[in-house]
Amino acid sequence: MIKVTRLNRKTFYLNPDLIETMEQTPDTVITLTGGNKYVVTEEPVLLIQRIAEFRRRCHPDYVGPEERRE
Repeated sequence: MIKVTRLNRKTFYLNPDLIETMEQTPDTVITLTGGNKYVVTEEPVLLIQRIAEFRRRCHPDYVGPEERRE
């Protein structure tokens, strides 16, 4: 789960596996696969970093193709 902040400064956690799109309009609108939309204060670049950190925590032994040595 990643932490996000609504415009009223209330925080909540979102499952990044359900994110379909993120767009900045100028606020960031996150659309989930089920159609729910959330407007948050974080910029998409920061959210992408949080998603990457979440994935690293879930799969700590994963070695990406650019890191593999043969």
